[in-house]
Amino acid sequence: MSFATQSDQRPLYGILWMLAAGLFFVLMNALVKHVGQGLPSAQAAFLRFAFGLAFVLPALGQLRRAQFSRKIWRLFALRGLVHCGAVLCWFYAMTQITVAEVVAMNYLNPIYVMLGAALFLGETFSTRRMIAVAFAFLGVLIILRPGLRELGPGHLSMVFTAIFLGASYLIAKRLSQETTAAVVVAMMSITVTIGLAPVAWVVWVAPTITQLGWLVLVAFFATAGHYAMTRAFAEAPVSVTQPVTFVQIIWAAAMGAWLFAEPVDIWVVAGAGVIIAAVSYITWREAMLNRRITPNPNAAKS
Repeated sequence: MSFATQSDQRPLYGILWMLAAGLFFVLMNALVKHVGQGLPSAQAAFLRFAFGLAFVLPALGQLRRAQFSRKIWRLFALRGLVHCGAVLCWFYAMTQITVAEVVAMNYLNPIYVMLGAALFLGETFSTRRMIAVAFAFLGVLIILRPGLRELGPGHLSMVFTAIFLGASYLIAKRLSQETTAAVVVAMMSITVTIGLAPVAWVVWVAPTITQLGWLVLVAFFATAGHYAMTRAFAEAPVSVTQPVTFVQIIWAAAMGAWLFAEPVDIWVVAGAGVIIAAVSYITWREAMLNRRITPNPNAAKS
């Protein structure tokens, strides 16, 4: 029996792992918002990644044995720079807008990745994809409601966060062809920590022991979320796990209301629903196309 068949038979495990990933990411967002009220966002971002280095230590052995070309090292550096921009924008946005808005606008990441893949990697861009992208951006308009309410720097910051993250994921996709996922993640953690260090130094404020403890938890939940998401992808097709990510917006709205007295905005939830529906449709469509293209290994050979 093939690995793909085994994965297809465990959709419940994939859904449970994705639910866990969503919970970890929402807890991470809430902690970032909490810590960001007492520390500069750049410093909080630097400390989060510095503490996160402890979780990628097992991959350093692979990194020492690796022999990369100058081009690959430049890609590692470029990804670190782009991801620094994403992290700085994201940490700043967390201090300016609600947790639910941050989570909702993060749903745009797959859309930007898809657009970037079409523009820079030569991947096909069908009419169905274009329609789905249009609906995704309609979801953004529902969330932001330009002209009907004042848009602050936090909303603009999240737009740039999604763009930078999309670029980071595209570079990671290229790097994954050259080395293991563990090395790609480890290099991202190292380069982002180095890149954020001078920015954090400029705004440095002496952190308390409590704030350092919260940031250790942020690093833990970020690592746990990525691990759970990876396990979800291994257990079930993305077309099964992708719609589950919509639960994050419900948890985020509830947590924001409970911990930070943020009003529950039904327009944010509705806009997130439109975005995730568009992303889920694209994911489902790609899964159907791959199923048609991939030959059945059990089929009789002529």
